[in-house]
Amino acid sequence: MIIPVRCFTCGKVIGNKWDTYLDLLQSDYTEGDALDALGLVRYCCRRMLMTHVDLIEKLLNYNSNLSFSILISLQNQYTLTHDV
Repeated sequence: MIIPVRCFTCGKVIGNKWDTYLDLLQSDYTEGDALDALGLVRYCCRRMLMTHVDLIEKLLNYNSNLSFSILISLQNQYTLTHDV
């Protein structure tokens, strides 16, 4: 969904490199050259950027008002059935 802040394997901070990585790819860098330019030399960190699928933009297209109203109704049902 959202790029992880740190590499899962080594713990290096990679979350701040995602936008720069996409910009480099748009300016006709190859994936390897872009990762080299960002200073990502470990294959675990390179994997984190290369295999990330940015789903947050697709999820934002769905109707959030409907989701919000469902959450409110569930909360109301919970408070009616439980003594809060």
